[in-house]
Amino acid sequence: MRLPKEVQFILSTLKEGGFEAYAVGGCVRDLLLENSPTDGPKDWDVTTNAPPEKIQELFPEHVYENTFGTVAVKTGSEDPSLALIEITPYRIEGKYTDKRHPDNVKFADKLEDDLSRRDFTVNALALSEIEGTTTIIDPFDGQKDLKNKIIRAVGNAEQRFEEDALRLLRAVRFATVLGFEIESETKSAIVKNTEWLRAISKERIRDEFIKIIESDHAYEGVLLLEETGLMKYILPELREGIGIDQNLHHIYTVWEHCTRALKYTAEKDYSLAVRLGALFHDIGKPRSKRGETHENSTFYGHEVIGARMVAEIMNRLKFPKEIGDKIVKLVRYHMFYYNVDEVTESSVRRLLVNVGQENVEDLSKIREADRIGSGRPKAIPYKLRHLKYIIDKVSHDPISVKMLKVNGEDVMKELASGPGPKVGLVLNCLLAEVLDDPSHNTKEYLMKRIHELDKQSAEELKKALEKIEKAQEEEEKERAKKYYV
Repeated sequence: MRLPKEVQFILSTLKEGGFEAYAVGGCVRDLLLENSPTDGPKDWDVTTNAPPEKIQELFPEHVYENTFGTVAVKTGSEDPSLALIEITPYRIEGKYTDKRHPDNVKFADKLEDDLSRRDFTVNALALSEIEGTTTIIDPFDGQKDLKNKIIRAVGNAEQRFEEDALRLLRAVRFATVLGFEIESETKSAIVKNTEWLRAISKERIRDEFIKIIESDHAYEGVLLLEETGLMKYILPELREGIGIDQNLHHIYTVWEHCTRALKYTAEKDYSLAVRLGALFHDIGKPRSKRGETHENSTFYGHEVIGARMVAEIMNRLKFPKEIGDKIVKLVRYHMFYYNVDEVTESSVRRLLVNVGQENVEDLSKIREADRIGSGRPKAIPYKLRHLKYIIDKVSHDPISVKMLKVNGEDVMKELASGPGPKVGLVLNCLLAEVLDDPSHNTKEYLMKRIHELDKQSAEELKKALEKIEKAQEEEEKERAKKYYV
């Protein structure tokens, strides 16, 4: 366990200036974690008893644009996580009347005062390293909680959450990302005060929610959001699926099905858009349900209703338009039809137009998650592989003279001739050569070859057709082999 040289330089500079200095908070937590799921610290923070003006004197290359005394020091490091290191004086905070920001901040003399204002014990750790000797300051047994995989509030849990209501959600996020459990009193304080989350901006809620969904334990995180009562302030629409039975094709409720679909995408390490698409794909089912019994329930049009609901969610949580639009499309078209004997190339082309070529692969991943979330044993059955095969086929231009950098008009112009069989024969010969060596597909080279091929007979030119047909057959064999069809 060693601090990066950039952090060591800042600590030693402050101490040479006569001040205390420690790395503090999440960077220490991640440094101490064995087999950390966060892959180590993503940013570094330093705390000190030096006032802001002294920090600025010691580090001329800095940024200072805040009311909390934080000075961001430019280190010149090529590592983005170390290029800018924030140094904050020890501080204590006044009341949080908006449940997010302190009304006032006062600088403190003691490190313990600063650590006592932090959210969770695993984040209330400070570390110093001088000449190879490491010192850890841990007044709230954060190392013990790290070892036991516990998220516990510092001091009085309810007071910590009242100070900053975002901590309600951060507790779930840390537990999810780290694979920890929330200590009972801390969890009870969350459950008791969930409504405080109303005071938090949608952007901050979105950012914490995304971190939960992108983690390896996204499924457990969503269940924990529901268990603590926070889900109703984030995605009340998703909760509509709780207890809603489906039909004979499903063994789970809508809620169970959607969350299990998310679990599959997390296990496969799929993208954020795919994970959210899987979680939301059947969100419209409760509002579209017709029929009360397990045998006769229908959900016609749930994909259309769901897409509208997801559009509202994306707007409410202020997701970037690009990812929001993508998730809406994944939900809207997740019911695509793919029976082998009935899917035609034209129907697949229509699907590509509707969902977008760039989204087709992700749409297939949603269907995989849909299947696993329904309790089916195979994510990719034969008919889904066959659909992928057709998509691949219609997504790529066939081997033809259209691939060439010249066309029939170029041939006629060069040969000073009109339309006729020879024009096609020359183009076929050019294509055969390009198939052998794609680097020949330049207008300069092909225009030169047109005149050379003009000297050959029709029978000689026709031999190129055999090479083209063989290349087409090989391409089709490779495609079929790729999808096992």
